[in-house]
Amino acid sequence: MTQELAPTAPREDGAAPAAGWWRDAVIYQVYVRSFADGDGDGVGDLRGARARLPYLADLGADAVWLTPFYASPQADGGYDVADYRAVDPLFGDLADADDLVREAHRLGLRVIVDVVPNHTSEAHAWFRTALAGGPERAYYHFRPGRGPGGELPPNDWESVFGGPAWTRTPDGAWYLHLFAPQQPDLNWEHPDVRAEFASVLRFWLDLGVDGFRIDVAHGMVKAPGLPDIGRREQAKLIGTQVLPFFDQDGVHEIHRSWRRLLEEYGGERVAVAEAWAPSPERLALYVRPDELHQAFNFQFLTCPWDAEALRGVIDSSLAATRAVGAPTTWVLSNHDVVRHATRLGSPERARAAALLMLALPGSAYLYQGEELGLPEVADLPDEVRRDPAFFRGDGQDGLRDGCRVPLPWSGTEPPYGFGPGGSWLPQPPAWAGLSVAAQSGAEGSTLELYRSALALRRRLRGRGDEELRWLPAPEGVLAFAGRGLGCALNTGDEEVRLPLPGRLVLASGPVAEASGTVRVPGATCVWWAI
Repeated sequence: MTQELAPTAPREDGAAPAAGWWRDAVIYQVYVRSFADGDGDGVGDLRGARARLPYLADLGADAVWLTPFYASPQADGGYDVADYRAVDPLFGDLADADDLVREAHRLGLRVIVDVVPNHTSEAHAWFRTALAGGPERAYYHFRPGRGPGGELPPNDWESVFGGPAWTRTPDGAWYLHLFAPQQPDLNWEHPDVRAEFASVLRFWLDLGVDGFRIDVAHGMVKAPGLPDIGRREQAKLIGTQVLPFFDQDGVHEIHRSWRRLLEEYGGERVAVAEAWAPSPERLALYVRPDELHQAFNFQFLTCPWDAEALRGVIDSSLAATRAVGAPTTWVLSNHDVVRHATRLGSPERARAAALLMLALPGSAYLYQGEELGLPEVADLPDEVRRDPAFFRGDGQDGLRDGCRVPLPWSGTEPPYGFGPGGSWLPQPPAWAGLSVAAQSGAEGSTLELYRSALALRRRLRGRGDEELRWLPAPEGVLAFAGRGLGCALNTGDEEVRLPLPGRLVLASGPVAEASGTVRVPGATCVWWAI
């Protein structure tokens, strides 16, 4: 069992930290394959990640979330799991996982690991036996086909990655896969599936992890009868309406059972849902008091750069989670979307958006490299791409590799300190000036902005479910205050002059302060202490 973590430091106003460390935590996502290479094979691994943990502690993170490092054929970056209790040799072994957890706890960092319950790998022992006609076939969704001879899929469902969501086996049956054909969906109506995943969670909790990020938490239960949807381009419907394969009410029974399991362990173990839901109210169902602790707020991530739209998303998100007593989470980038430094249109907007996010009440998730201002790598050659959707049609755009290029740590040439053996995806020459070494101690750098913001957030911020009070502001400007911290974001292109009702403590770009006011350029965010 790993050591207990030290309590959270008191805030600047002297108030005691709130119960529930996750309610206002900053959680840093490590895409293991691209974070740091410890053995020189060009691929990030657990030893490399462990060696870089002091960087995350210095940055000011409260926890680290690790993407899957389990035994896997890597058809989908490790989200096709062959053995949930084994570390893939590409990333190390169980001893490396244990060492990482212990070192993280020594540094005051909690550790969240991915769990992938919607599907397994086709290489999982269950599925291999299922293909041979064994009783494990009931653990998956096997169905006869339609049409003469059963040559048509059982229904019209499409894979998120493109193409039909069904693949035919040599014996003529079809199996369901909402993602790649190498990722067969599990049948969560079967009690053996539920028992197995409870055992998997206990395995990692016993090793000492502090919680789980639940992949496709909205997907384990399918509508009875697997009905047709009746339209194409179904991937574009995700997050906009209830689909027969996503956000079914039955998933909540599973999450309640997992909440009970987590509460058997000490140390405030948590679970966060990767759940796409058509409204903030539907998403809030995942974080009711007897369910999960957090759910990613994708409405905020996908919100356009517009003050009115941002305020609407913030208000609706806070209202929905407050109604069930949960904190709201905020996120701008992750391993599945275009990095926000590119998506929002400029580095200045990205820096301003980061300060907005970190000022909001609740918990924030940072994706590795956003603190360096890394842009999306949009010009990767086709021959190096690994995203399975790239090789299929009518699904996701297949360009997720652009946000997964390995991090630049130091030096002036690739692989920029990532490891001694190159990097599995090519790094751009321009990244020499964006490395951790290049930005550390550099006044005005994005890295130092994040370090300052996280330090101030820890000292000034209230609890994760504090009230947010909107302040009067010109068109195109958001201004609000909470306990200890005020924030104003200028989404426009022109400079605005704003009252400064406190001590200016941070800005995402150059500002001028005079006579109780502050001049804020376009695409700039400012903080003041109250």
